[in-house]
Amino acid sequence: MRGYGGSGSYGRGEPRGPRERAREYALLPLRIFLGVTFVYAGLDKLTDSAFLSATGTGSVGEMMRGVRDSSAIPALVDLALRSPEGFGYAIALGELLVGLGTLVGLWARLAALGGALISLSLWLTVSWQATPYYYGNDLPYLMAWLPLVLAGAAVFSADAFLAARRRRIR
Repeated sequence: MRGYGGSGSYGRGEPRGPRERAREYALLPLRIFLGVTFVYAGLDKLTDSAFLSATGTGSVGEMMRGVRDSSAIPALVDLALRSPEGFGYAIALGELLVGLGTLVGLWARLAALGGALISLSLWLTVSWQATPYYYGNDLPYLMAWLPLVLAGAAVFSADAFLAARRRRIR
């Protein structure tokens, strides 16, 4: 029976062709890239004492002060400048959790939404002044997160494992 009940265009238990299997794996390279990149970015920030400082070369505070007047939403930068160290830790931990959630595929859509929101906030603040706009790297990251927000993690994921387990229990 074609149509409802399974992944792709086939129902549960029915054989799927190569195209259907390929579609399931289509977002896996993107998921791995974004997951590894965000884990690395989070760990890089957490292990960089200069970044997690309010002042000084390479600090999150100096970076935010440097982009404040050219950002799309200066009030967002002002909010971060109330506690630069706290903001630095929040971004670093957010990137780490988003990356791990994406790699493991646990609550994959929520993790991807977190990645999209981090990328959006960085685009509107840090890389907003990039001219032309495509020179800034945060906008492409934002766009890369959107397919994962919409589709989640269909294969090699905790979400898929838990969904299969729930189906077996029923």
